[in-house]
Amino acid sequence: MRKFLITTGLIAGLAVAGSAHAKIATGSTVSDMTVTDSNGKTHNLSDFAGKRVVLEWTNEGCPYVKKHYGTNNMQDTQKMATADGDTVWLSVISSAPGQQGYKTGEEANAHVAETGAAPTAVILDPSGDAGRKFSAKTTPHMFIIDEAQTLVYQGAIDDNRSASPSTVAGAKNYVKAALADMDAGQAVAKSDTAPYGCSVKYGS
Repeated sequence: MRKFLITTGLIAGLAVAGSAHAKIATGSTVSDMTVTDSNGKTHNLSDFAGKRVVLEWTNEGCPYVKKHYGTNNMQDTQKMATADGDTVWLSVISSAPGQQGYKTGEEANAHVAETGAAPTAVILDPSGDAGRKFSAKTTPHMFIIDEAQTLVYQGAIDDNRSASPSTVAGAKNYVKAALADMDAGQAVAKSDTAPYGCSVKYGS
């Protein structure tokens, strides 16, 4: 098995969930962990050395996720990020079996096709191991790892915390802004923001 390296260091049911792990500090390096995608393939972050990696925690049933997919904001961000071939986008589903958002590989692939999403891969994390390691709290919750495998951004996708699709227009997209800073050879100006959305539906 290959190993994926990860960083260490009000509507009912939408409250931010707690985590068994402390929040990872921006600037952290990496340690070993195996993850499997919706096609049954395992991945290792070292396979992407020299590339950026964007991690997006997602849950199809979450109104905040629907906000970004229903307006094509998430799809547009995915396509922008990966257009030059230098960025890998991994959508991560940490919903446990029986919980909102849980998907089999076949269901995840069908959802990608249905929404026109453009992740490099969909990571299935029903155990919640990857989510807890990252201290992923919400859907969406975004992380960016640079070419040197250093965490350079974590938090919300944008600065408007409403679930209303109408609020996407005019919001500052933190992921696009962080990638633009990196393209310019600059440190990410806004590297740590508070995530918003539905709680990740971890198992007990």
